[in-house]
Amino acid sequence: MTAPGSAGRQGSAGRQGFAGRQWVVGNRWDSFDGIQPDPLPRVSVIVSHYDQPAELARTLHALAAQDYPPQLLEVIVADDGSPGEVEVPDDVILVRQDDQGFRLAAVRNLGVRASTGEVLCFLDADTSPEPGYVRALSRLPALLPEAVVAGRRRHADFSGIPPEVPVTEAAAGRELPEPVWLAEEYVRSRALLDADDRSYRFVIGAVIGCSRSLFDEVGGFDETFTSYGGEDWEWAHRMWQAGAVFAHVPDAVAWHDGPEWADREGSGMDRANAQTLRMQSSIPVPGSSPRALWPGAADLVVRMRGEHSPAALFVMADSLFAAFPRARLLLDDIPAALDEDPRVAPARDDVDARVVWEMSRPVVVLDATWIVDLVHGLGTGDVGTVQLVDDDGSSLGSLRARRAARRAERWGHEDGFRTRRMTAVGTHALRPDPRVEAWVGGWGGVESFR
Repeated sequence: MTAPGSAGRQGSAGRQGFAGRQWVVGNRWDSFDGIQPDPLPRVSVIVSHYDQPAELARTLHALAAQDYPPQLLEVIVADDGSPGEVEVPDDVILVRQDDQGFRLAAVRNLGVRASTGEVLCFLDADTSPEPGYVRALSRLPALLPEAVVAGRRRHADFSGIPPEVPVTEAAAGRELPEPVWLAEEYVRSRALLDADDRSYRFVIGAVIGCSRSLFDEVGGFDETFTSYGGEDWEWAHRMWQAGAVFAHVPDAVAWHDGPEWADREGSGMDRANAQTLRMQSSIPVPGSSPRALWPGAADLVVRMRGEHSPAALFVMADSLFAAFPRARLLLDDIPAALDEDPRVAPARDDVDARVVWEMSRPVVVLDATWIVDLVHGLGTGDVGTVQLVDDDGSSLGSLRARRAARRAERWGHEDGFRTRRMTAVGTHALRPDPRVEAWVGGWGGVESFR
């Protein structure tokens, strides 16, 4: 999506990018503080609904009261097979799918397909926005097409309050507690400015927005999610891995009719465990994937080019897997000693992982602490690629985050993340004939391998 008319703020964190589009380094959405899109974009609000007529009526009244220009605001109610008729005003688009059980992911996608806006905002039928919600939530995606924004979902008891009562008036004196863990994380991360690979947990599906261009490129919600929870987190993780910029917009407030998830009926351990088990194979990052079991996808792929001695490849592979037990190692020539390890596979070009380590000579990891920390954090700040060298300046290969690779593909340049040249600590280039006995016996020093 081309930013609508604004050149944005120039400088080290944000500047005019490829084909007039906007981009920032890392997650630096604050580069656009104080800037408003001009002209304003067309915004589509997708309201997902199932058999909540009173709540839907309140939310549609609240959307009709937005301070956003009505000619630029499109509202789509996406109904997940409610029984009977669904009443919406004439200026609201209604799309429906058959009732085949809980299909929130599918119905959100259905709503997007019926929409025409440059910016997409998502609400649930029981989450009613304050008058400035659309303007506040749509600002960053209008300026920065990689932005994925989360508003503030507050909670109140609206029982007995007519739906036409303005939402701020209806909520007065009826506030319910907000999730403490979520509020604390927004403070700790400076409204997600310091987001990392696990910040998908703070992108709440009932109050999110993004550009249509990024939604279409990365893909919609995963329609295999057919029970409550998780579809927003999986989607947010996928967007982040594609190079999205996460931001929390506290001024975009919408009120959920009822308590937070943890205080609702049926929100016990069974449901929480089912959600975690459903997502663990989809999100292979430390802290979200299994601690020892293999996830469905590798977090780190090491790709070694060329022919090398069996001894060097053996020591390299063993030291790498000691540091990264669930990595994958791709080799042009697999020696017999590694042939039985399922983590070792023939080299190929279509490699996709959160981090890919390309190298042309074997290395040995003698102290894993530094390299593990480097891989764990790569792509979460401003640095997306590291040119790794030994202490004598010889190359140990290049580590690149998926986020950096996807940004480069999208924009046609590497400026969306910084590249650093770093001297490795505890990792060294291997000589062609390292002492395998010293390695397996655990008694060899650096001189046995370099």
